[in-house]
Amino acid sequence: MLLIKNGYVIDPKSGREGHYDILAREGRIVKIGENIAVPGEGCRVVDAEGLLVAPGLVDVHVHFREPGFTGKEDIATGAAAAARGGYTTVVMMANTKPPIDNGDTLGYVTKKGAGTGIHVFSCANVTRGMKGGELTPMEELAGLGAVGFTDDGVPLLDEGLVRAAMERAAALDKPISFHEEDSRLISDNGINRGKAGAYFGIGGSPREAEIVLVERDLGLALETGACINIQHISARESVELVRRAKRQGGRIHAEATPHHFTLTEEAAIRYGTLAKMNPPLREEADRQAIIDGLADGTIDIIATDHAPHTKEEKDKPITQAPSGIIGLETALPLAVTELVETGRLTMAALLRLMSTNPADLYRLDAGYLAEEGPADMVLIDTAAEVSPGNYASKSSNTPFTGWKLRGRVMMTVASGKVVYSCMDMG
Repeated sequence: MLLIKNGYVIDPKSGREGHYDILAREGRIVKIGENIAVPGEGCRVVDAEGLLVAPGLVDVHVHFREPGFTGKEDIATGAAAAARGGYTTVVMMANTKPPIDNGDTLGYVTKKGAGTGIHVFSCANVTRGMKGGELTPMEELAGLGAVGFTDDGVPLLDEGLVRAAMERAAALDKPISFHEEDSRLISDNGINRGKAGAYFGIGGSPREAEIVLVERDLGLALETGACINIQHISARESVELVRRAKRQGGRIHAEATPHHFTLTEEAAIRYGTLAKMNPPLREEADRQAIIDGLADGTIDIIATDHAPHTKEEKDKPITQAPSGIIGLETALPLAVTELVETGRLTMAALLRLMSTNPADLYRLDAGYLAEEGPADMVLIDTAAEVSPGNYASKSSNTPFTGWKLRGRVMMTVASGKVVYSCMDMG
């Protein structure tokens, strides 16, 4: 048993907010109330005085690199990074080697995830080999436990194939997530076509590359009734397209990353390859539009796009280094600092974006605090200063190392067990 006492509880799903104790047994919450007595010997008691107690965070966009790229990350180290960042549930992307386009690979990653201490789910690919030409056996993969479908990392350019994928995903009632970049319009990806591209003397990625595919896929979603997720939005026009589509009643979701609501292309100039990502960091007006979208519900999910790479890879020239940064251990303090402390979001609204809404997208039993619900919790000192570094991830490719932020994860509890803590337990 585990008893969390004296914490300030926020549950965005029910609207519960205030000082409560939480008692957990056998992986579930059995009681939420005031002044819960210690039920007896064998109960671990945690004093959460001065701390926020929230649902365990849910990240629906992580790359754990296993199988195939375990020098960057593996499922065990990725899960450790997640726990340290306050995440109790994650959804892995399928761009592994081999990709998760078959039952054997899906079974492998699912089994490895089950041994990590947190809840690790996986998407399967939309197309075989991530080649964009033939759909995977989506019905079979859904039956084997795939929570959704995506070729994240590779955009889908064939409109007919996308329509067919949406129709099959809709029939399965599974979400399908899209990496929206038309490679036919991009010269050198990872850097914005604009000030940053000019600085490096490269063509870069224009905003139109994202906009055209976002517009196409929103239209197809409205036609097919598919539940879709527009991943890692970077352009203000994309935000507005999502806003309009949602008004038409589609089953449409959109996610933003902490780096896209925190940084602009100026960071690429300053940090080089550490701020190279797909889609790229764009202009201040885009950053502000993303924050506006988070505030008004147009963008309903914050996801990290946790993308580990080795130092040797990131030390390559700007056109040769891979895109992507790690994010699981920096996401919460970035969000607290950039969104809550600036007054753009309440803490309850932020937690909805980082727990309840992501869980709802993939129909996961997560992202809420309720009696008989999962005992997945994060304890946060919202006022404590955080300076990212010394990561649990195998990789350290991020521009945020050494930044002064607010919001420290003090403890992460998954299925009633402490999977990370920096608290003095006495």
